[in-house]
Formats: sequence, structure tokens, C-alpha cells
Amino acid sequence: MVASLPRAAFFALVLLVSSMFSGCATAPRPEAPPVALFADHLFGPSTATLTEEQIFGLTPAMRDYAREVQRHRRGREVRRALFEALYQRDGLQLEYDSAMTRTASQAFEARQGNCLSLVIMTAALANELNIPVVFQDVPVDAAWSRSGDLYFNSGHVNLKLGRALRESVSSYDSASYMVVDFQPPPDGKLPEGTAIGRHTVVAMFMNNRAAEALARDRFDDAYWWARQAVAADPALLYAYNTLAIVYRRHGDAALAERTLRWALERQPKSTMVLNNLAQLMEAVGRKDEAAVLRERLARLQPETPFHYFNLGRKAMEMGDYRRARLLFERELQRDADYHEFHAWLAAALWQLGEYRRADQHMKKAMAGSTTRADHALYAAKLDRLRAHAARPAPSGTVERQ
Repeated sequence: MVASLPRAAFFALVLLVSSMFSGCATAPRPEAPPVALFADHLFGPSTATLTEEQIFGLTPAMRDYAREVQRHRRGREVRRALFEALYQRDGLQLEYDSAMTRTASQAFEARQGNCLSLVIMTAALANELNIPVVFQDVPVDAAWSRSGDLYFNSGHVNLKLGRALRESVSSYDSASYMVVDFQPPPDGKLPEGTAIGRHTVVAMFMNNRAAEALARDRFDDAYWWARQAVAADPALLYAYNTLAIVYRRHGDAALAERTLRWALERQPKSTMVLNNLAQLMEAVGRKDEAAVLRERLARLQPETPFHYFNLGRKAMEMGDYRRARLLFERELQRDADYHEFHAWLAAALWQLGEYRRADQHMKKAMAGSTTRADHALYAAKLDRLRAHAARPAPSGTVERQ
């Protein structure tokens, strides 16, 4: 299943789910979705949702921090002072972490978050300092991750800090704005993003929370988060995809189909929606309809995400480690940074006795991990791999490279 999110910021689910803030004027809200897409009576009462004010709310400690930035700016523009406070090692010392999408106050307290969380936090501090901001949805190459059978397509967001207030998002002078990006590309060349309104940022936050709840099988929470994402920005179509996955996981196939078809009518080339709808048709035995959808999908996406990775895992189960190695290496050609690809390649190399290469790829898995838990897991595996490799080899054996 497929879903979507900001890289380090928002997700998309197949059963894919997809998944930023204040300070800029917003475009008119699109027409609300049909009530027929909602089924409140099927789910328990909401216990985990947040309001827009809570998402962007500041704590006393954050207000104190903003005052310190103002007090110690030493003649610099206040936006420059905030920018440097966020980036300098002796400042907040922020750490990227994709384990959950945090509110502004949670990100500030933890000193970590995904790019969406950190952008929200920065926007909240900028607002306290009367700095205008423009939020941006930034085009990036498709980046996929997974949790069990949920596959997440991650996007990216950043923001610009301005010198003077503007009357609308479309009126700002890009040259007078300073970009703050918590996950810039390796070459340092940031593509120009598309300005988005506060309501879209709120919807992205809620969509992320829905995806995170789904990954934990918390269907009631996931439903209310997804419903609120749709209500916050009815034009954010991957929120409907998330809602449909909630329905399917909850056992409500008819509602899942209705929601997916509604989204597909509005975005006929969405590979995420096509994939999820095809899976649903196959699951309910409507093979002919699924085949038609698969044909459409194949024209748009010849190879699905994680295709070679999943084949590699099957090869590992069968003990065919050479084939697994080749398949994991092929998947890494499509995404050279994803930590799980490196970890599984390391496992295949270890089985083949290629301990030095296994060590190299496990280090890359650790370096590419996006949560503290994954980092600790790979560090432990790396220690075990090195301990094994350090044992005296039986007479007559040779390590392969």
C-alpha cells in the first residue's frame, strides 16, 4: 500500500499514504469534499487530533528564546539572527529525525524533527519575531521508505524569511527572502519551490500524523487525522489516498474504493492512487478491473518502488545470496541513500563472506538512517558484524572482497 509525506516532512501510503505553516497569506480554499466520503460512525471518538493553534503554538521557553535572538542580534537583521541561531553549532543544534511529525513546541523541546516539523517550529519563532515567512513545497526526486506493508513517498518543504510584510503569497520578491532548508541537496543547489498557504501546511501535518497512526494500526486516530487533513485543504489529493487506506485497513472496502475513485477522477495520473485502487480490486476479486488499472499504472510507472528490494528479500529467504546481492545493488542504483537497501545488501554480503563490503554498507545504512532507533539498530548490527569478522578464520578459508 502506498502513502505520501514531506521528506523528513510528509508521507504518501500504497496501501501507499502521503504527507506546512503561518506567516503568509493563503489562497482561497477549494470547495469542501462530499460528505459521502466520510464515515464518522465507524470509528471511535477522536482523542489525538490538534488544532491549528496547537500545531504552531509557542511555549514560554520558545518566547524566551525569541527574545534572546532579538536581544543578541548585534545590529543584524532579525531574520539573519534567527537563521544563524538555527544553523550554528552553539545554537539550537537541531537534529533531523523522522520518527514522528512534531508540533512547533515538540520540535523545539526535542531539538529534532523531520523537515516539516522544523519548518513549523521556525515559522512559529519567526511569527513571534514579526518576520514574514513564505512556505514552499519543493520539487525533489521520488524518495520511498516503508513500514511493514506500508510504503511512503516523501516530499520536501522549506520556508523563506522575509524583510517586510507582503499582502499575498504571490506578491513577494524572491530576491528579498532568505531560504531556510533543513535538508538541502548534496550539491547545495536548491530548486525553487511552489508557495503554499498555511492551511496546506496544516493539512500536510495532519496527513503525516494519519500515516504514522496507520503504521501502528491505530485506525481511529488515523481516521480522524486523515479527515482533518482533507478538511484543512480539500485540494491536497494524497490526503484522500490516506483516508482510503484507513478504510481498507479497517475493513471498509466500499468506502476505500469510493474515496480512491473520487481522487482518481481529479488526478488521473496519480500512480499512488492507481496502485492502491488496483490492489483493492485484486483483494476483492475484481481481477479484470485490476488488470485495466495495472495497465494504466505500467504506462506511468514501469517499475514500482521497492521492486528489486522485495525480489532481493525473497532471494534471501531462499538462500540465494548472490542473486539477492545483485537485486539490492540494482535497487541502490535507483536510490543510493536509502538506509534499508544498504542494510540488506550488507546482510547478503555477510552471507557471502564479503565482510569488508558488508561493513561499508552497514556504515552507510547507519549514516542514512532517519531515526535514532534505526541508527542504534544498525550500530548494533555493525558491532556484531565486526566482532564476527575479527574471529580467526578456519584454516584454508579466504575472505572475498
